[in-house]
Amino acid sequence: MEATFAKSDIRDQPAYPLAEAARNLRVAPATLRSWVVGRPYPTSGGTGRFHPLVHPPSRRPPILSFHNLIEAHVLRSLRTEHGVPLKAVRQALQYAQKQLKIDRLLLREDLRTDAGHLFLERYGELINLSVSGQLAMRLLFDEHLKRVEWDARKFPIRLFPFVVTYIPSTDRPIAIDPKVAFGRPVVVAAGVSTRAIAERIDASETIAELAIDYGLSETDVEQAVLYERAA
Repeated sequence: MEATFAKSDIRDQPAYPLAEAARNLRVAPATLRSWVVGRPYPTSGGTGRFHPLVHPPSRRPPILSFHNLIEAHVLRSLRTEHGVPLKAVRQALQYAQKQLKIDRLLLREDLRTDAGHLFLERYGELINLSVSGQLAMRLLFDEHLKRVEWDARKFPIRLFPFVVTYIPSTDRPIAIDPKVAFGRPVVVAAGVSTRAIAERIDASETIAELAIDYGLSETDVEQAVLYERAA
């Protein structure tokens, strides 16, 4: 099924400069740039170039949309000891999308079903993953998908980024929602910007004071600060 969106769909509008997107996703800026802009690689005849996997609505400079954040979030789960092999990801995506007639698969909730299994299976074959390596990648892939909320059409509406690490957790204290706070990270319990909380802590207000002010638990305040300062 082809992915189609209205030109006014806020999820496809430029909103996140590359450096900000990298911070939000806990991805190295150079890594995200290679996914968005592409990168050169040496060949016997000189230099080739890997084409980008993520296509932002604004290219010069690259400014990502909310949908692009989701694509990059999913890509992050595919890393190996040598990073994310762009050629293998592209080939696996093209294979799965053609077989199942699904466009922009990295966005789709279909990744949680047969489409995701087919994509990962092909990807594992292309990079020669061991059985244990495929299992580990599947688990990491699933943990990333649990951090996305989709609508009835199977397109993403909310991302719950990892606060610090990839450790599996049912806690999702921070959200990025294009319809809330202009798409900036907020504490789920109150919809308040994580940056605003960190700035008030820097201004010498206490965790207890902010928890009372915003109607949050002290743990929520701590998670907001950790998210902002772990970037």
